[in-house]
Order: sequence, then structure tokens, then C-alpha cells
Amino acid sequence: MMEGIKNIVFDFGGVIVNLDRQRCIKALNSIGAQNIACYVDECRQEDLFHDLEIGHINRKEFCEAVRNKSAGCKATDEDICWAWGQLLTDIPAYKTVWLRKLKEHYRLFLLSNTNEIHWQLFGHHIEDCFEKSFLSYKMHLLKPDAEIFQRVLADASIKAEETLFVDDSKVNCDSAERLGFGSMWAKDGGEWEILVR
Repeated sequence: MMEGIKNIVFDFGGVIVNLDRQRCIKALNSIGAQNIACYVDECRQEDLFHDLEIGHINRKEFCEAVRNKSAGCKATDEDICWAWGQLLTDIPAYKTVWLRKLKEHYRLFLLSNTNEIHWQLFGHHIEDCFEKSFLSYKMHLLKPDAEIFQRVLADASIKAEETLFVDDSKVNCDSAERLGFGSMWAKDGGEWEILVR
């Protein structure tokens, strides 16, 4: 048990679900969306990706934007969603075991910059591990904005000083720390195993 910690807030992508950018790039290229593949290659989170993750556009509007930005791309909505979904690979079974063990001692929450396409693919696999999931596309906010962390604190009725935040982005961890959270930078996704011991 960690001294003074009652709650743990986890990120999703890169911490719980594994990511494979190259697989996603290959899939986008295969459907003629090369102009979108370069966004993934350069880790750019702007335009249509930002709008999707903050909930300003829906799945259908995202697919239309992909076709508009990729001249000659005739891919169907289903093909585009499939290709974008290739970014997420799997949730290792041992991570759900870790979460269930932690749930015996802490209140667990999820806070993710995600979108409806990715969440529909993998969210149902782990949602029961958490008391509540806070998703950017539903909240219309993104990490590292302080407001998204403040909303989690208010909605979950928890205190920052009693909460550990686990994320694979140092920028997000730093933002949480400025608000009084403890943080763990899980840059390789598996470092939080130490919490289970």
C-alpha cells in the first residue's frame, strides 16, 4: 500500500492497451490515406485527430475528413475505422490481473485522450476494472489541460493529494503534479507493475 494514496487514475493508450504506430501507418497507406499516415508517423495530434479526440467531430465526420485530406482515397468508413483502429493492438491479460488486484485496495479511475473509434474497439475489455472512465471525446477536454484533471477530482469526489496519476506522457504527469497529484511516468507502459507488489 502506498502511504496516503487512496485513488489511482490510469491513462489508457500506452499504459493499459498496447500501441503500434507502424502497424497503423501501414494500414492507412493500404487504403490510400497516405496523407493521414504521416500524422501518425510524426505523432501529430492536430486537425481531424484533435477534433475527434475532443469530441468536436464524430466517426462519420472523421472518415469524411480523412477522404478529403487524402486525394484519391475512396476507402469506406469501415475501412478507415479499421485502419485507424490498427494503432491499438491488445490489452495484455496480466494488466487486467494487476488492475483487479489494485482494485482491492484503491479506487481506480481511467482518464484517457481517446476517441469513439478506439474506445469502441477496446474499452469494453477493461471498463469493469474502473469505478469510472473519463474520456476526452465525451468531456470535450484533453490532457494536459488542467481543467480535465479538475473535472476528474470533482466528479469522482477525490483529493489530488490522495491520488496517483499513471501516464506514458511526461507532459501529462507534470500537469497532474502541478495540481497536487502524485504521478508515475510509465514511459514504457509496464512500470506500474511495482504498484501491485
